[in-house]
Amino acid sequence: MKDLELAKHRLKQKNLDLVIAKNGKIVFQNGFKGIRGLLNAREKLGKESIGSSIADRIVGRAAALLCAYSKATSVFAITISGEAIKVLEDNKIFHRFENRVPNILNYEGNDICPFEKLVMGLTKPEEAYEKLKSFVETHG
Repeated sequence: MKDLELAKHRLKQKNLDLVIAKNGKIVFQNGFKGIRGLLNAREKLGKESIGSSIADRIVGRAAALLCAYSKATSVFAITISGEAIKVLEDNKIFHRFENRVPNILNYEGNDICPFEKLVMGLTKPEEAYEKLKSFVETHG
């Protein structure tokens, strides 16, 4: 849990959106809003993400599936959805959070986040990763 605490502390201290720690070191951090940060981390880290601890500001189903795809062992979220908790539990990923919400909303706050809609009903992390990555590549 040392890595999770390290990632959580850096997330809050530096006001970042995503921090990944492994073996007592920060291996990735960024301020990208949304799912792009996790996709970017996966591209940069590859298999180094296995066994990592991830601290993210907002974790919905899409982010939780990406954490499972990256084979993270623990996740901290400032805000998490009930769907994300279910995904993390199903994939046996230890998790902590500050706020639980029913759904992750879009930036306007008037509808469910488009990434959440994209992965509704998906349970396989690999399938979610391919779908999210393809969506981001074609939609910017």
